[in-house]
Amino acid sequence: MRLEEKKQAVSELAHKLERSTIVITTNYRGLSVAEMTELRRRLRQEEIEYRVIKNTLARFAAEQAGKEGLTSIIEGPTAIAFGYGDVVAPPKALIDYIRSAKSELRIFGGLMGQRVLSAAEVATLATLPPKEVLIAKLLSVMQGSIFALVRVLNANIAGLLGLLVARRKQLEGG
Repeated sequence: MRLEEKKQAVSELAHKLERSTIVITTNYRGLSVAEMTELRRRLRQEEIEYRVIKNTLARFAAEQAGKEGLTSIIEGPTAIAFGYGDVVAPPKALIDYIRSAKSELRIFGGLMGQRVLSAAEVATLATLPPKEVLIAKLLSVMQGSIFALVRVLNANIAGLLGLLVARRKQLEGG
């Protein structure tokens, strides 16, 4: 690779790092070409980009993008999965592939924003439901609290109304 090509590759990689919501580094050693192709196909369906990257170029790109934490989770032959949308999708897709294909693919870690994630944290992310489901659960909890408040406030008014009706009957009867 000539120097100009390397600079172009670094700037392209830095741009991907800046745009991504989550980056997951993996060790692809032991995967056949067919397995790698299948993995890329599955990840592409989830709109996740998966690239094998030279470690030195990745380090330069991480510095250029301001994501120096990435250098701590790069070791040996490294491939990086770039997720641009939901942060749960890339870990879920990688873990699903590893389980279903009984693959030797190993996750080194991840980078979410500026936070470096361990391999265990990436696996934990894969168990989370999608963002839309979490938002729906939060809204239902908030809505339940509001309904409970309305019932409590309504109970006082209903009690007062019952007391006034009883007093009116008492006055009409007596």
